[in-house]
Amino acid sequence: MWEGMIVCIILMGIICLLVTALDCNRFVTVSYEIRSDKIMKPCRMVLLSDLHNKSFGRDNERLLLKIDELAPDEILVAGDMLTATAGHDYSPALMLMQKLAGKYRIHYGMGNHEYRLGLYPEQYPGMYEGYLTGLKAAGIVPLLNERTYLPALHMDVCGVQIDRQYYKHFHKKPMEAGYLTKLLGEPREDAFQILIAHNPVYFQEYARWGADLVVSGHVHGGIMRLPVFGGVLSPSLTLFPKYDGGRFSEGKSTMILSRGLGTHTIPLRVFNPGELVVIDFKPDK
Repeated sequence: MWEGMIVCIILMGIICLLVTALDCNRFVTVSYEIRSDKIMKPCRMVLLSDLHNKSFGRDNERLLLKIDELAPDEILVAGDMLTATAGHDYSPALMLMQKLAGKYRIHYGMGNHEYRLGLYPEQYPGMYEGYLTGLKAAGIVPLLNERTYLPALHMDVCGVQIDRQYYKHFHKKPMEAGYLTKLLGEPREDAFQILIAHNPVYFQEYARWGADLVVSGHVHGGIMRLPVFGGVLSPSLTLFPKYDGGRFSEGKSTMILSRGLGTHTIPLRVFNPGELVVIDFKPDK
């Protein structure tokens, strides 16, 4: 009996290793539709998140080809396109952004890894300035608690960068009342509000602020996904996170949570390939 159990465990381990090797080097395309009477005309946006310097093919050619095939009108970035590691090469992320910026308008929201580079410059000398300089040279200005109005669509695209205290391990720190309004101001009720917010844990707070659509990342799909249970582990080291990937609703607000494209620290994705998200916006009139 014990021999049989040992063989089964070994086989399961081999299967997980093979799946990990596959899932860490591929991505799938996931599509969503958003309808609202605030939207003026149809629009397609691609959502990128948590690339962590991953390259799908030489210079991300596979990812670029797929994005071109999808033909988006705009691109949303939900942060962590690079990894905050001292001396780490961020050129895969920057090169991807530069190539995309030559074809599409990009709305870049910051993740905790970009935030960390700017917060601790002594630990990551020159990385934050170098990366932002490269983005700005390509015409990309990250939305640091700012918004961009898209008049043809009657949309606001807002990017929020919450403080590091809201990325604590093991528990969710309560967000003080009015915190998002202090960062972003009041939302326009007549215009459709897209909020790029890297950490999905605060979806209820984003909804109360007035976001019609929240786009997030950060959780990497829970690293490993199991039938029924979904994602297993969040970056805050909580088991089976409520928000692991997919579409969620809170009152009149919707959140689309990308499972991300890459990995960091431990290169592990099990039954959880990278995700390229497509969002089609349509008037509901």
